[in-house]
Amino acid sequence: MAIQEICRVAQNKQLGDGLYQLVLDAPQIAAAAQCGQFVHIACGEGNLLRRPISICLAEGVALTIVFQVKGSGTEWLAARAEGDTLDVLGPLGHGFDVAALGAKPVFVGGGIGVPPMLMAAKCARAAGAAPRAILGFRSRGAVILEDAFHAVCETAVTTDDGSYARHGFVTDVLAEQLADATGVAACGPKPMLKAIAALAKGAGVPCQVSMEERMGCGIGACLVCACALKGENGETRYGHVCKDGPVFDAEEVEW
Repeated sequence: MAIQEICRVAQNKQLGDGLYQLVLDAPQIAAAAQCGQFVHIACGEGNLLRRPISICLAEGVALTIVFQVKGSGTEWLAARAEGDTLDVLGPLGHGFDVAALGAKPVFVGGGIGVPPMLMAAKCARAAGAAPRAILGFRSRGAVILEDAFHAVCETAVTTDDGSYARHGFVTDVLAEQLADATGVAACGPKPMLKAIAALAKGAGVPCQVSMEERMGCGIGACLVCACALKGENGETRYGHVCKDGPVFDAEEVEW
């Protein structure tokens, strides 16, 4: 059940160019949140549609989100100061089934798809698993949350241009780790998710993917975030990323 809560901004920290981390006092939403879910935030009176943002962490009364400024709504959100309040709806969506990923799961994030994987890795470790993380970024200046991941599990970082850590893509590292992996969970750009799904399928390893789509209502009432899925007899069916996802079994998705 989604909760509408007026949340106080406890911290606003800039992580990089156009990248911000907000910590909100959100006792009700934080208590109900599961890894892989998201919140829908009202961003100023002039923006009618709420902005969907993945939950990075939910600890105690604190809800942490990390986002990239992409338009007027997120620009407004980035300007919030400690003590300001936000109208937040959540937690929304279907998150990761960490138990289904087994004892040695690998969590893969690309760009702004990295934040939700932090909570997923923490949940896996809390459940007794030995998680690993692979984080991919365009360049050194886009790297976020690396220290937070290292505090949770073994973490590999890649950059597309080789300006930091390993030069290459997350799929390069994943291909090396699949031999003893029991499951894969990923969030990021669709081409990355498609490649990860193919690697996991080839290795016979279950894979869950968090899909990114534009959203309108956030609760499945509109058709903005429709996602093509595999139906019976080879037919295509459509699900809502906001309600049926954002996390899907990779085998369900029509790539």
